[in-house]
Amino acid sequence: MTEPATRPSTGATTAAGGFDRRLLPPMMLGSVLNPVNSTIIAVTLVPIGDALGAPPSRTAWLVSALYLATALGQPVVGRLIDVFGPRRLFLVSTSLVGVAGVIGTLAPDLGVLIASRVLLGFGTCAGYPAAMALLRSEAARTGRDSPGGVLTALAVTNQTIAVIGPLLGGLLIGLGGWRATFALNVPLAAAAVLLGLLRLPREPEPPRRGGLADRIDLPGMALFAAMLLSLLLFLMNLHLRDWYLLVIAVAASAAFAARELRAATPFIDLRVLGGGNTPLLVTYLRALVAYVVSYSFLYGFTQWTEEGFGLSPFHAGLAQIPMFLVAIGVAIVSGRRRGVRGKLLAGALGQIAACGVMLTLTEDSPVWALVLVALVFGLPQGLNSLALQNSVYFQSDPERTASSAGLLRTFAYVGSMVASSTTAVSFGRRADTGGMHELAWIMLGAGVLYLLLTVFDRTLGRTAETPT
Repeated sequence: MTEPATRPSTGATTAAGGFDRRLLPPMMLGSVLNPVNSTIIAVTLVPIGDALGAPPSRTAWLVSALYLATALGQPVVGRLIDVFGPRRLFLVSTSLVGVAGVIGTLAPDLGVLIASRVLLGFGTCAGYPAAMALLRSEAARTGRDSPGGVLTALAVTNQTIAVIGPLLGGLLIGLGGWRATFALNVPLAAAAVLLGLLRLPREPEPPRRGGLADRIDLPGMALFAAMLLSLLLFLMNLHLRDWYLLVIAVAASAAFAARELRAATPFIDLRVLGGGNTPLLVTYLRALVAYVVSYSFLYGFTQWTEEGFGLSPFHAGLAQIPMFLVAIGVAIVSGRRRGVRGKLLAGALGQIAACGVMLTLTEDSPVWALVLVALVFGLPQGLNSLALQNSVYFQSDPERTASSAGLLRTFAYVGSMVASSTTAVSFGRRADTGGMHELAWIMLGAGVLYLLLTVFDRTLGRTAETPT
């Protein structure tokens, strides 16, 4: 197996023993392509529904389509990055983002728009795993287990984009309509490709040791895709008539486990996850639950502020600025401290408190009450993502950093799928106050589960013992 990108070969020099900060721009831009498309859609769902005559139950597919594609693609692309290095996969994937932006901008109906979101999902797969792989290779080169504050910078960048996405979406809608939110991907993709070409180190050709299937476990990837696709399709539209999807998911998961346990180079090493690295598995489960709460708020609460409370898309995004400010400040301050347990506990309590405030809101509530919810939600937004990212960085096998990072995103996207399905069921044809309260109770239950998973995880005290 190769160790991708361990030595820059772009001609520039780096300070001896120091992290190559020329890598930061492509790392950060590539990693934010997914969160910007994940969050900007929150304020466009209502305008798109109005323009194309689609109810919330149908526009919810714009959310689910991206996460379905990304949940499938992230660990697969992450594994390819582990084997072949980040540069090639980064350039191909980010190019797809630009193509998807053009298709979405010109889409004549909801079906084509959903297809563009699928392509966006696959196109944004490489950014985050590539960034984590580069972090690991630079750590190996410099001899520093956590290179400077780069992990924190990466988390803060993702948090910034994730939180300001709705505001940016509102601004773009005001300037050019909802299609402008898709057109944004064209210049972003062009900048990412250019930075990748100029800044990312070229990797040597991997040694010719057998065929492609011997190195990346194609059968394992196919079974994983079948398992995840059937499971996510079931979660996106929970109904007993779709019981067969759950049966397919169970059968595919059994076949996947049997394959991976006997494969010489498994796609996902279940022996490590199930035996010697249970803490990593618990981190993935914690991520799933955390993102059920986070994305239920992002999509559900934002839709309610527009339809139930009566804000415009721009003002709905504006109402989340306090969350943006708190999340960034909290991430910067907490990123300087060791360990993740305290961050996770505070994040769990913040989620529970915010859900409690949501249950008090009605269409007659003052605007400051919406701001209060955003302020409280800023705490878990700033803490959870940083703590989960750092947990995976320290708990994963160094040779599988990119695929482990991809799996973190996959579990997060499963959580977002649950959130999207729950939001659609809670609201039905209109995002009214009753549906928002129903959604808040579900979020509260998930927040309590997240707290319990953190309280009873005794391994967290040994995670990230070095400063991040």
